[in-house]
Amino acid sequence: MVKMAGRAQEEIEKELAKEYTVLTYADYEAGIKEGKLLGLQCASCDKITCHPMPVCQWCGSRTLERTELSGEGELETFTVIRVPSEGFEDDTPYIPCLVKTKEGPSVVGRLDYDTERATQDLLGKRVKMGGAYTYKGDKFSGGPRTCPVFGVIE
Repeated sequence: MVKMAGRAQEEIEKELAKEYTVLTYADYEAGIKEGKLLGLQCASCDKITCHPMPVCQWCGSRTLERTELSGEGELETFTVIRVPSEGFEDDTPYIPCLVKTKEGPSVVGRLDYDTERATQDLLGKRVKMGGAYTYKGDKFSGGPRTCPVFGVIE
């Protein structure tokens, strides 16, 4: 049990979940599996936060509402992983990426693209979420996680 400022981490997480969590990570992953990219719209600054957080990433407000993003955006950066880290041996080669969504926040995902053809020319290309990928993770990641998969819009 992890202690933080004299309290167990689990106690703090339960308290925050009751009071501030509009979108849990489990809800976020379930949405991805259903083809939906979910985020949180702030009633104070009107910006969107994505991934799930108890506060707005832009202004810190706790007045958040669940919203569905378009799943479209621009490829900001990526890399091709050919040498896997522990827990990802079955996944190589693959392309993790960062996509700036049309709605504003950047989202980490995977790029569905031929790893042999992936060059820096892809940067700035329009992409759209077209699926989900669940990776098993390793002993440090807390188990399986699901991320959005983006495809280049040619």
